This record gives sequence, C-alpha cells and structure tokens, in this order.
Amino acid sequence: MKMLGLLINETEQKEIEYVVKRELEEILMDLEDSRIDQVVKEAMRKRYKVLLGLLQRVATDQECLKYILNVEEHR
Repeated sequence: MKMLGLLINETEQKEIEYVVKRELEEILMDLEDSRIDQVVKEAMRKRYKVLLGLLQRVATDQECLKYILNVEEHR
C-alpha cells in the first residue's frame, strides 16, 4: 500500500471533517431507502467504511463514535 503524507491547516481540517460527515450522513439516509438495490447498498457500505477511516484521521474520537454506531444500525 502506498502511504501519503499531507499537511493541512486547522481550517482545512475542519472543512474535510464537515464534507466527510455530510457524505456519511447521505450514505446513511440512502441505506434506509428500500428502493435501492442490495448490491448498490453493499457498495455504499464499503464507501462508508473508507470515509469513516478518513474521518477518524481528522475528527475527535467522540465525533467518530456517532458514525460508528450509526453504521451498525444499517446492516
């Protein structure tokens, strides 16, 4: 796996946190939609895990915990 270092300032960190949280919330809403096929939902769950990993790098443990608990509800 290729590793990448990234230097960001506090404003950029907060923006990344905000954007990732909004995307996670969108995925959680879509997972509740019965019209979406299970194959698509599985791909969404995989994307959710990637985004959650990114959030864990820029947000506090307390903030991340909200999304870790939510993903378990949508299995």
